[in-house]
Amino acid sequence: MQSDEKTSALKAGYQIEPVNIQNVKLTDSFWLPIIKRVQEITIAYAIKKCDEEGRFENFLIAGKQKTGTTRGEMPFDDTDVYKIIEGASNTLISAPNPKLERVLDSMIGIVKIGQEADGYITTWRTINPAKPPASWVPVIEGKRWESLQISHELYNPGHLIEAAIVHYEATGKTNFLEIAIKAADMLVRTFGDNPGQVKGVPGHQIVETGLLKLYQITGKKEYLNLAKYYLDNRGNPNNHKLYGEYAQDHIPILEQKEAVGHAVRAVYMYAGMTDIAALMKDKGYESAVNNLWENMINKKMYITGGIGSRHDGEAFGANYELPNLTAYNETCAAIGDVYWNHRLHNLYGASKYFDVIERTMYNGLISGISLDGKQFFYPNALEADGVYKSNRGSCTRQGWFDCSCCPTNLIRFIPSIPGLIYSKTNDVLYVNLYASNNASFQLGKTDLQISQQTSYPWNGKIAISVNPKKESQFTIKLRVPGWSRNEVLPGDLYSYKKASTQKATVILNGETLVIQPENGYFVINRKWKKGDKINLNLPMEVQEVVTNPKAGINTNKVSLEYGPIVYAVEEIDNKTNFDKINVKSSDTFKVKKEANLLQGVNVIENSKWKAIPYYSWSNRGVGKMKVWLDYKNQ
Repeated sequence: MQSDEKTSALKAGYQIEPVNIQNVKLTDSFWLPIIKRVQEITIAYAIKKCDEEGRFENFLIAGKQKTGTTRGEMPFDDTDVYKIIEGASNTLISAPNPKLERVLDSMIGIVKIGQEADGYITTWRTINPAKPPASWVPVIEGKRWESLQISHELYNPGHLIEAAIVHYEATGKTNFLEIAIKAADMLVRTFGDNPGQVKGVPGHQIVETGLLKLYQITGKKEYLNLAKYYLDNRGNPNNHKLYGEYAQDHIPILEQKEAVGHAVRAVYMYAGMTDIAALMKDKGYESAVNNLWENMINKKMYITGGIGSRHDGEAFGANYELPNLTAYNETCAAIGDVYWNHRLHNLYGASKYFDVIERTMYNGLISGISLDGKQFFYPNALEADGVYKSNRGSCTRQGWFDCSCCPTNLIRFIPSIPGLIYSKTNDVLYVNLYASNNASFQLGKTDLQISQQTSYPWNGKIAISVNPKKESQFTIKLRVPGWSRNEVLPGDLYSYKKASTQKATVILNGETLVIQPENGYFVINRKWKKGDKINLNLPMEVQEVVTNPKAGINTNKVSLEYGPIVYAVEEIDNKTNFDKINVKSSDTFKVKKEANLLQGVNVIENSKWKAIPYYSWSNRGVGKMKVWLDYKNQ
């Protein structure tokens, strides 16, 4: 793992590097309880569910240690096990836990049993290739790779590789990584244009990002080449029978300018394309990624950061197609979008990517998990009538799904959140998100300790202590969120009805700095010394958001925000007047902390109704909810 090739692979990549979660100790009153809930409740709950539903047993049957038929209903059930291992490994990085490590070693041992001798790993096909768990997976001759469009034979090892790398980074152990390398080497031998090799691309993308990460830690260029092969051949009818828009396989990726099809597949693919743009300095890929991002942000993103408006195909709709009651906004798509935007920030360093990340995380992503850590939204609607079963047959969150990709993806993602807070180059520190923490890491040749104290997102006061080991010249960039610059999201899809007159301010060692944000950051370059104190103030007020008229759906409606939080009205708080709730131009709002409501939230009230943070809705039974409220000019 320590070859010169590895070093050159890393050097060829992104200019900006995230500060690893092992260097960031979170103390935050908002995010830490959510992460701990996943660590202490959701992981154990998901392991129990996977055991009950045969996820582990499939590996044992595949390895002939048990007899039986494939259990479960999805050809990608293996990935639930991988995602749990990945999320649990992320928790080990931030909080060593020998008992959990032993559990993971046991799970990895079970996975190894299900891997075939040549590295192939998809349990249902190993158990009985003629009998897929889902009727929609076609069987022709019962051979590997014959139904790549829908078999998930590349999606499964993709998640395996992603998880194995995190486990290796968390523990230093290679037991899982060896399984992943064996699988990746099998794919390298199998796919390509040489005689005897299989032509084709994944039906569901993610193996691309897995292979690219594996290239970066091993320096083995075959992984990079295979990932690019998969991406280059999407939309290539000479390579395979095309899968169509649903799988972003309708035209070559360099020609794609509109986000279409299955939203999770799309953002995983865009993340892989961004990796190629960075690692190979590929201008064609870079241009395509930017076109796709502009389309999604300007025409296809919900106010909550959600993406994918159609239940049919779990897909992006047409430009400006943003229904509320029937919105899809799959939790997995929100997670994938954060992964993609994080890569774009690593490439460009622009704050707009973190504006998308922040909006998504505080709203349309954590809405996917209940406050007790055991109930989940697969889709995340922006309206509920108490009748329409938006969540795969339910009006509220469910305890599990036959397709349990979203619960395990939340497990995979949430423990990694501390790794989003800071990014760095040799002489620049980016402070991207605001959450109480203590961090220690190297910035160039400087040993740096930095800490934040804040009640964000409930208020915008952030105190930052900067403590280099010795006095050092470097730059700190403090992100000024879009909402604090009168920008809802990058682009013109949403805007504030009335611009705030309050401005973000920054004080250094008691002195107010007269600076304007550059590219969305307050930039401070100086010789930093121990004990330097920054006080950032991001004033918050209730803001009314309107939608671009081209979208049509929210005409004469507003949604309410306070800081980064999007609000919703829920029937339980407004029993007598829910259907008549509106916002008048003459209304005034009061923001109030309710410590005993929904585990402690700020609510917005006026004389007639009460609104709660969108992420917290549907934790008190089935009822009506809406984000967009009728607006009356009076």
